[in-house]
Amino acid sequence: MPRIAMANKTIELDDPIIKVSRIGTKSAARLAQLGIRTVRELLWHLPSRYDDYREIGPIARIIPGQTQSVQGVVVSVANRSIWPKRMSITTATIKDDTGAIRAVWFNRPYLADTLEEGSRISVSGKAVLDQRGLYFSNPSHERVGNDNVAPLRHTGRLVPVYPETYGVTSKFLRFLIHPLLESVSIDDPLPSAIRRKFKLLELREAIQNVHYPSTQNEAEEAKRRLAFDELITLNLKTGIDRRARTAQKSPAIAMDVSYMRAIVPNLPFTLTKDQRRAAAEVLRDMERPQPMNRLLEGDVGSGKTAVAALAAFHTAHSGWQSVFMVPTEILARQHEISVRKLATIAPETTIALLVGSGASLNGVPCTKKTAYDAISRGVVQIVIGTHAVIQEKVKFRNLALAIVDEQHRFGVSQRAALIRRNIDQAPHLLSMTATPIPRTLALTVFGDLDISLLREKPAGRPEVTTKVVLAHEREQAYEIIRKEARMGRQTFVICPMIERAPKDENAKPKVGRALQTQLMWAEVRAAQEEHERLTKTVFPDLKVSLVHGRLKPAEKDRVMNAFRAGLSDVLVATSVVEVGVDIPNATVMLIEGAERFGLAQLHQFRGRIGRGEHPAHCFLSPTDSGIVGRRLRVMEKTNDGFKLAEQDLKIRGPGEISGLKQSGFPDATMRALTDQELVRDTRMAADLILSADPKLEKVPLLKEAVTRLTAILHRE
Repeated sequence: MPRIAMANKTIELDDPIIKVSRIGTKSAARLAQLGIRTVRELLWHLPSRYDDYREIGPIARIIPGQTQSVQGVVVSVANRSIWPKRMSITTATIKDDTGAIRAVWFNRPYLADTLEEGSRISVSGKAVLDQRGLYFSNPSHERVGNDNVAPLRHTGRLVPVYPETYGVTSKFLRFLIHPLLESVSIDDPLPSAIRRKFKLLELREAIQNVHYPSTQNEAEEAKRRLAFDELITLNLKTGIDRRARTAQKSPAIAMDVSYMRAIVPNLPFTLTKDQRRAAAEVLRDMERPQPMNRLLEGDVGSGKTAVAALAAFHTAHSGWQSVFMVPTEILARQHEISVRKLATIAPETTIALLVGSGASLNGVPCTKKTAYDAISRGVVQIVIGTHAVIQEKVKFRNLALAIVDEQHRFGVSQRAALIRRNIDQAPHLLSMTATPIPRTLALTVFGDLDISLLREKPAGRPEVTTKVVLAHEREQAYEIIRKEARMGRQTFVICPMIERAPKDENAKPKVGRALQTQLMWAEVRAAQEEHERLTKTVFPDLKVSLVHGRLKPAEKDRVMNAFRAGLSDVLVATSVVEVGVDIPNATVMLIEGAERFGLAQLHQFRGRIGRGEHPAHCFLSPTDSGIVGRRLRVMEKTNDGFKLAEQDLKIRGPGEISGLKQSGFPDATMRALTDQELVRDTRMAADLILSADPKLEKVPLLKEAVTRLTAILHRE
């Protein structure tokens, strides 16, 4: 185990952070807010940027407005207070052989006690010119010895700036990390052959250079090495999972081509080429005695449910059971209706709905006990439901196919519980997502899955016209909503939050970025307020309804069913309608605070309209027209979810577009996923290692890393 020697004691990398000297219980609690609980997590808490303070020169050559560093002797220190503003100002005069300059700090009165006259300090910051001459405003500083031997941490070099939280500043983190770097001893988990092949730094050098690089290039090389470690660990895990899956047994269901040829022509629509290819890939996978693990990835409206339903009907025809698991009751009920409509091509199929609020058989409500009994006896061939389908009371007779819709919305343990319904044989797993995933993410994050893509849209589906509407254009959007309502069509109005937080009169005033964020959110339209405003002021002649995540499931269903039945003209909603809601009569969507959402999420919203025969309009209304930029304008130019996903990957990162934000993947891993070359190299390296050493017995530190990652991903 790698160790760090400090203060005559040895600290292991996986020891709790409290064992590091100068960290007390309060500091440990604050560090935990940054995800730092161990020594390893402290050293792997990487800088987000570097302040370039490398230019050290004489005081006489300081240039106003530029960031510079000087070293000199403190000749005077003074504090003064400005009482009306409750502000203190600390001023130190620093002198070298060429001249003197002031350094001014605001609200840091303790500096008058720590900056001793006659001491030598290094100061870095931006020089400002006023009536009294040049001065440094709130500069970084640190004491240096007269011999200039002591290494600089906070000034006079590339200085790391870290993600911070209350009570944990970058200076405090540098204070903790710097002494660790001086004595750390870490064994490199990568074989030397892999390091040479991919031109990687040794791990100890990378850790040293990422925190205290001499040049930006050194920092980038160090980050590449650490990112390589993160991605190779992920690739090793997916490689091991893939090998473990091939060792399992599943029902081998022979493809009945004559049956498929008989039922497909009777579908109420014509399959696209992509749908035909994907269905064939799924059925071929299920012919093997090892479990299928396929991801069906398709843009909104591309027909994923039809492909999954065909696989389920074929499974039922072969004498086996299938189950659909979806994240919400609304989506479960919608799937059940859709699959029952398609079941006219397979009338012998019995379909059960199983959700938290109830159950049904072939659309007829029944008790859950009745549904459980029918499922266990094999009377039901297809089960559709929410988490209710993985309860212990649900016993399948012969489950062969598990279908998970919007798979990224389920945790690892939930998916595992679903596919472990049979003890002797694992069911085949078909995952579905309407979130287009860039290839770099798919190859790595979902590296243990085979992937089927649906890019084609079914024939006859109208295009959705998208337009960014600024404040002065809002009435035009309202007029289109009124016009569509007069023709019997419906509108979604999406808001980023349910309600504004109540104002706390006793709260301390925000400052800086926190104040900016607070003011920006103060202008965002909340669903409850917007529902009231639209009802009373904008559309008093229309029926406006409201749905959001705090409503009880039964109330959500009531509102959605009423909207689906055309009993309301406008539905004000939060992101609860992001996926799976199918209202063919909805032709308009107005998204408030559109800049709060990623492109992929906006595209998901947009996919809720234009599902019928009529043209559709999507209006993006930003809170602040000054920050629209090119991002929202991209939505005006394309309806291709895959192109938007690539843009979102560059702008917002992988967590936002593929549901990884709450997955447990480390931030460094998610950042690394955007580097296509690195993704390719780490996948190749993982394959080389696993080919020679499938159990990772020769690389124990890599094996430990895989174990740690597995624990993180299962921490739910």
